[in-house]
Amino acid sequence: MLENRFPNIKVIESGVKQLKSKEHCILTEDGNQHIYKKLCLCAGAKPKLICEGNPYVLGIRDTDSAQEFQKQLTKAKRIMIIGNGGIALELVYEIEGCEVIWVIKDKAIGNTFFDAGAAEFLTSKLIDEKPEAKIAQKRTRYTTEGWKKEVQARANAGNIGSALGPDWHEGLDLKGTKEFSHKIHIETMCEVKKIYLQEEFRISEKKSLTFPRDHHDQSVTTDKEIWPVYVELTNEKIYGCDFIVSATGVTPNIEPFLCGNNFDVGEDGGLKVDDHMHTSLPDIYAAGDICTASWHPSPVWQQMRLWTQARQMGWYAAKCMAAASVGESIDMDFSFELFAHVTKFFNYKVVLLGKYNAQGLGSNHELLLRCTKGQEYIKAVLQNGRMMGAVLIGETDLEETFENLILNQMNLSAYGEDLLDPNIDIEDYFD
Repeated sequence: MLENRFPNIKVIESGVKQLKSKEHCILTEDGNQHIYKKLCLCAGAKPKLICEGNPYVLGIRDTDSAQEFQKQLTKAKRIMIIGNGGIALELVYEIEGCEVIWVIKDKAIGNTFFDAGAAEFLTSKLIDEKPEAKIAQKRTRYTTEGWKKEVQARANAGNIGSALGPDWHEGLDLKGTKEFSHKIHIETMCEVKKIYLQEEFRISEKKSLTFPRDHHDQSVTTDKEIWPVYVELTNEKIYGCDFIVSATGVTPNIEPFLCGNNFDVGEDGGLKVDDHMHTSLPDIYAAGDICTASWHPSPVWQQMRLWTQARQMGWYAAKCMAAASVGESIDMDFSFELFAHVTKFFNYKVVLLGKYNAQGLGSNHELLLRCTKGQEYIKAVLQNGRMMGAVLIGETDLEETFENLILNQMNLSAYGEDLLDPNIDIEDYFD
């Protein structure tokens, strides 16, 4: 499709065998070699699986594994989800007709996105039934087309497909075997200690627990049912389940390019790039999850391995490469001025701006909060009277106002707590 639309594009479908940076050459698995003037590495990241090679542990990282998950779920009575990021949050809310045990290593859910207050606001929604209509999306949608044939070919080859993107569970019917809507139990502050297959568990003579009926009932009962797989947690509890979903984040996919090349690698395992997306090797750029932003960032921007950010980086890297090839200089793109991410959790619109969790601000900051249960949660992060970040959950219509207040760094000391007074239309006031 791309080749038809753009005669200057050539698409090569093959894996990379080796990068020879000194020779400006790439060897592909189909036996060919390709000489480049400039190269951009956009190989993304790989899921951190809690355990490799176990048929009962599914990683959900790309569109293919999401389809496989849906297939497994149709036969499941109980599953366990490990992880506390975006995919885990969405899964826990979307799954129906199946008991879910959710294991997180933090005190509160979604700690990459929220503080404990926002987590509490959302947790109450998990316990409710799920009758309400889906909220309308006002942004561009990203879904895949014609994936079925591709998936079969790729899954057999064991390759990684494209990242999920924000609309990944559209069109997936995430229903288990049971008739109820939601049944979720959260185990906090713990991780997986050991995974047993059915026979190993029988030999171990350990006991597993039934699904906790409610939060107040502390009586421990042994599970009579026999499960395909059992998980022992670091808090000593053991649960049986049909399968385990590993949603514990990703690591940059740099291995294919390291052999014989002396890249500078960041602490998080990504290829370090400067403010023009250039790696430490000549004529090689990187963008998205594979790279680590190593320039001095704007005080209200940080890198997060998110779909939206990868897209901005790819777009900017292309501009940098094009400019460099004709000897022009180019300014840093505006999208790196302010961190901004819009998503949807538990059917609420969620907007994260700037240092939304006061990242790196130390104790020298204050928080302003406004919360209407079941409707909205607003948090503004201020430092020296200036807004540095915000979390907006629900239809608050404050994102543009807050974005401008963060960017122009206006001193808001005079307003105090009135800034979030529901009786004052601050959107109109700052217009």
